[in-house]
Amino acid sequence: MSMPSKRRGLMLVNPNARRGTEALEPVIKRLEAGGIHVVVERFHTPDEVSADIARRRHEADLVIVCGGDGTINSAARGVLETGLPMGVIPLGTANDLARTLGIPDDLLGAADIILAGKQRRIDLGEVNGHPFFNVASLGLSADLARGLTREAKRRWGKLGYALAAMRVVAAARPFRAEIVSDAGTVTVRTLQIAVGNGVHYGGGTVIHENASIDDAHLDLYSLELKNVWKFGLMLGAFRRGQHGAWDEVRTAKSTEFDIRTREPKAINTDGDIVTQTPAHFRIMPGAVRVFAP
Repeated sequence: MSMPSKRRGLMLVNPNARRGTEALEPVIKRLEAGGIHVVVERFHTPDEVSADIARRRHEADLVIVCGGDGTINSAARGVLETGLPMGVIPLGTANDLARTLGIPDDLLGAADIILAGKQRRIDLGEVNGHPFFNVASLGLSADLARGLTREAKRRWGKLGYALAAMRVVAAARPFRAEIVSDAGTVTVRTLQIAVGNGVHYGGGTVIHENASIDDAHLDLYSLELKNVWKFGLMLGAFRRGQHGAWDEVRTAKSTEFDIRTREPKAINTDGDIVTQTPAHFRIMPGAVRVFAP
């Protein structure tokens, strides 16, 4: 009787992830013991990730991404093009996609989910050709992404987010934007527009209480506050995804959005600035297979 051949896992490791790479030895052992032959590929710039997946697609049966949301985002194009299923070992600060999918922060627990082999098809969002799993936004959060250096993330973790957020909020000014969706066109004065594909973003905040990552829709909200400090009162509702109950928050669901602004505004996808307005957002339903409970 021949032994079943091992599945081959291409493991992409971000050596700069906040939780570092030393934690991965036991993970690799666990995967190998469970029948996955692991090939480790370290990358130094996000651009390498999808290129690595495409280049080595014939040597792998699955892709294992070790890092935070930024690293997982850089693998999106590669898994989309190759059709290989993706496992996630969360090493980042926020780990929002892992949270959306119910993958634990405990690394061996995350490895066990890959070994269990249960796959789920999830949607992928796209803005101006750039894929995103969690959220794409402009205004406050793009300013925050700019203010939050990698150094601050490593040094301060969640506190770094809070300190940077206070600085950004203090300097925030509303801007005019035109939002086009299935429902028509509206012009708004807003501090931030976010378009979500998944459920969580920004370290566990919920994009909309009814959002899911496989509902074939994008969820938009626009933060239309006169007084930016009122945002402080709304934070609890934002964490739970119930911000639509506030008059100052416009929410919409659509398969596509177009957003135009007078001056080009930077757009942040899953934590990194990648493009600017004018922006076309669309949903790619069931585009990617992931290992999830």
